[in-house]
Amino acid sequence: MAAVKFVISGLVQGVGFRAAVSRCANSLGLSGYVRNNADGTVTAVAEGPEEKLTVFEMMVRNGCGSFARVDRVEKSPLEEASCGPAFQIR
Repeated sequence: MAAVKFVISGLVQGVGFRAAVSRCANSLGLSGYVRNNADGTVTAVAEGPEEKLTVFEMMVRNGCGSFARVDRVEKSPLEEASCGPAFQIR
């Protein structure tokens, strides 16, 4: 299992982006969470097999089928996320 943190910038709040990210993660069987940040960005932490995290990253970069406009995605590997069994919206 691997874990990755994404900080997503653009028009990503108020457009259903967190729910879309959650649907994408759940469709891949990933655990983790997505949350809004005070600066207008969104953070997503995902944990699962490397190949599924790669697919998830591509989905996030494309807005996960929402009305979001993703301008930038900062990706950081995490040593251990301990996200639990499901993906949550926080």
